[in-house]
Amino acid sequence: MKSFFKKKVQRNWHVKSGQPLTEMDKLIMRYQNKGHLVPSRELIKTSEQIEGIRAAGVVNTGVLDAVAAEIKAGMSTLEIDNLVYQYTMDHHATPACLGYEGFPKSCCTSVNEVVCHGIPNEDEILEEGDIINVDCTTILNGYFADASRMFVIGETTPEKQKLVDVAWECLKIGEEMAKPYCFVGDLGNAIAKHAHKNGFTIVRDLCGHGTGNAFHEEPDVEHYGRKGTGMLLVPGMVFTIEPMVNMGDWRVFVDEEDGWTVVSEDELPSAQWEHTFLMTETGVEVLTH
Repeated sequence: MKSFFKKKVQRNWHVKSGQPLTEMDKLIMRYQNKGHLVPSRELIKTSEQIEGIRAAGVVNTGVLDAVAAEIKAGMSTLEIDNLVYQYTMDHHATPACLGYEGFPKSCCTSVNEVVCHGIPNEDEILEEGDIINVDCTTILNGYFADASRMFVIGETTPEKQKLVDVAWECLKIGEEMAKPYCFVGDLGNAIAKHAHKNGFTIVRDLCGHGTGNAFHEEPDVEHYGRKGTGMLLVPGMVFTIEPMVNMGDWRVFVDEEDGWTVVSEDELPSAQWEHTFLMTETGVEVLTH
């Protein structure tokens, strides 16, 4: 789940009085002194926190594997939600979506033109040719891991299949671009270029986010933008990359009836993949699949 209201807040890198400066401290402060947006120290996870988030990621991956094994034409999206809930609880974890700001289900099921935040229900039955995003966030021992996958029901049209494939490629491009001391804008710039090259657009109203100790943390991880902009990404940060790729226009609207379901404005199909990543000294580690 993502917020529509993205925050742009300048953070400062604080070093405790009398504490010696590390090389990372010095480097981050140099970026800060040049006017760049840098993370607060709270966004740098400890080794204990990282292990907790990794463990949550294992369960979250298992949830989506369980969905992959069962999803098919004739299945309702409520059946998917029941599966997500049961698997999560059986593994001593909690679905983060359930009850989050009033969200009524354990996962989001977004079919065809639904971009994200689709609410599972018993009347929505998957049909041959549908494409669906299943988005799950798992809480285990207080730590969060967040991922989503696209599923193609049977055979779909070449256009929908290309959309699903390009959305996956956009995620992988974001992963490849994510290097220590790069900027969020570096990722977004490369992701948007790939989508546009293939004739698609990137949703701008929603974004990825920091995660791990809470469902949503800083930074906003936008999937478009300019190189050298956005927050500096440094070792120890945990965040999602989750590009939403539209077949038509990038604009979206929220269903007025439920207040959650985000739909492409022109009601053409949309696709999205998401992983949670840990920034390391050499690149990113994928914590969910």
